Amino acid sequence: MASMADTMPELVLVTETDAAAARRVRRLAAQGRLRRLYPSIYSSNVDSPPATIVLRHWQEIVGHLLPDGVISHRSAFDSRPHEGTLSITRGKTRRDLLLPGLTVHIVGGPGPRLEPPAPDTRFGSLYLASDPRRFLENLTRGRGWSHRVLPQKDVEAALDRMLMVGGPQRLNQLRDHAREIAPSLGYEAQFKRLNSIIGALLGTHEAKLLTGKQALARAAGRPYDPSRLEIFDSLFTALNQAELENIEDPAPTGVAREDFAFFEAYFSNYIEGTTFEVEEAEAIIFDGKIIENRNEDTHDILGTFQAATTAPWRDCLPQSADEFLVWLQNVNALVMQQRVDKKPGEWKEKANQAGSTYFVVPELVVGSLREGFERFRALRHPLAQAIMIMFVVAEVHPFSDGNGRTARLAMNCILSAHALSRIIIPTVYREDYLLPLKALSHNRIAEPLIRSLTRVQRWSAAFDYSLPRSQLRESLTRCNAFQEDLRGYKLLFPPAKPVS
Repeated sequence: MASMADTMPELVLVTETDAAAARRVRRLAAQGRLRRLYPSIYSSNVDSPPATIVLRHWQEIVGHLLPDGVISHRSAFDSRPHEGTLSITRGKTRRDLLLPGLTVHIVGGPGPRLEPPAPDTRFGSLYLASDPRRFLENLTRGRGWSHRVLPQKDVEAALDRMLMVGGPQRLNQLRDHAREIAPSLGYEAQFKRLNSIIGALLGTHEAKLLTGKQALARAAGRPYDPSRLEIFDSLFTALNQAELENIEDPAPTGVAREDFAFFEAYFSNYIEGTTFEVEEAEAIIFDGKIIENRNEDTHDILGTFQAATTAPWRDCLPQSADEFLVWLQNVNALVMQQRVDKKPGEWKEKANQAGSTYFVVPELVVGSLREGFERFRALRHPLAQAIMIMFVVAEVHPFSDGNGRTARLAMNCILSAHALSRIIIPTVYREDYLLPLKALSHNRIAEPLIRSLTRVQRWSAAFDYSLPRSQLRESLTRCNAFQEDLRGYKLLFPPAKPVS
């Protein structure tokens, strides 16, 4: 027959109001069948470390010891213990409860607010501080508070995220509610700090009180997407560690340069759904033909070719973030010149997405591009710079249309500026290019994208672009460049050039 200990839950809480149950639990503990974790708190798990059990059941334990306490200060943002500590507002006396693996900081102060506005939320036997209350609490200053509250830059970042998602009205509502509840909590000084921070983020107060980079960028009118910066940094780190080749430009001048640019433009448009037969594309580029009923598509491929062959779009490296932004707008305007409904060269006004990938929201476009440019500028190898700038533009997606083409032209501009081979993404290589982009965007895995682009750069440089265009096309065909059956065909390299 199973013993009482066998049928008990892992956590056993004792209340002295049930004297018989309390005696029974103490007897089992004396027999070694229950373990005492803290006065009135026992466990039937006598094998696992006590700290593990406490952290697993922290909400029940703290609710038992401090019923109706308010999870507050930093803990209100984490909604759980942080580095083995938890802050609870309850009663009048500041003290600590030391449990295995968990220190509960008890802060004297008002109990839960239950009336509007912004009532605290029931959380088991505890309460969770409301948004206005937790922001006020985390702006508390003074001796002994630094480890119990969030750093101010993190408070600013949380407010910035709130502004990004909910707009100015969300911050104004938070401020109004905080103003109303601050006197009853004794947080008038904290409200002054909160009011100044929100005002700085909204542009109605000076930014001198702000400390975090993200909030300062917002106050300066250059807000950025912090989650994208983390992805940029993943790529930056991987590129800094990569061993990259210097592959010379195989078609720097003359007809070879034009033929390379032709196939670059042809494939760059094909991957975006602007598809022509090669002969049609040749007639557009070299004979000035406008394909009937496809005026916009015709100018897409023509604009891409012009950007790939003409200075400053081909090879003039932007030297500053401002120059980079202007370069992007001009190139997008050139490529998309006939698609007036897409507002060529203008930053997008509506959020955009591709499948499950949501790109940077309009108000964060310019700031995110600037941050990406700073990472580009800090890289040493030209191919690393090219990959970074391409990914930044693709990930931000700053325009209503033409983002992929603009991103690849930016990449190739960097390579041409250093007399290195530009990159062609042939049709058969589409998924080898797009899937690594998604892996980096969704999972912060950068190495597949670097491998993909270094391989296709070697492939792009392996052809003789001085051949007649018909022979060059045949060579590309033999390497499966035009294949759309991605399962049946893989990219092949041309035979190695004979050594003279």
